[in-house]
Amino acid sequence: MKCPFCGGTESRVKDSRDIGDAIHRRRECEHCKGRFSTYERVEKFSLMVIKRDQRREPFERQKLYIGIRKACEKRPLPVGEIERAVEETEQELYRLGRQEIPTSVIGEMVMERLRQMDKIAYIRFASVYRSFGDVETMFEELQKLLHREKPEADSYAALSSSEQL
Repeated sequence: MKCPFCGGTESRVKDSRDIGDAIHRRRECEHCKGRFSTYERVEKFSLMVIKRDQRREPFERQKLYIGIRKACEKRPLPVGEIERAVEETEQELYRLGRQEIPTSVIGEMVMERLRQMDKIAYIRFASVYRSFGDVETMFEELQKLLHREKPEADSYAALSSSEQL
């Protein structure tokens, strides 16, 4: 760790505090006796999303948030529910331990959360995500929801158990 005052490389930790997702360390330079702070955080690997056409792009939490928010628009959900769903989905993606995640896996995770949060938001999201071609297909999905059947196999569960890299 270089001192911001003199550039010295020797410093001593004077105080250390946990601040949630990081550790704050107060340091003193051995050379000039200047004091400075550092923050230590766990570095997460970056997730790449594999699109349907096989293009890869970096995972963007904001896109996930916008998609869930649109599905939940004008629904009576408690404050913070959408942010919690985004946070849980992102954590689950990292827990898979893979750097590349297909959009189908992310979509299934979101649909499962929306199914538990709000059935109307679930159908809204499913209608865009699954690209229902006609009313009959959408009606079938509604029937599955009403009968509490799981729509299609959970591809992300299969991914996490059978395709571990």
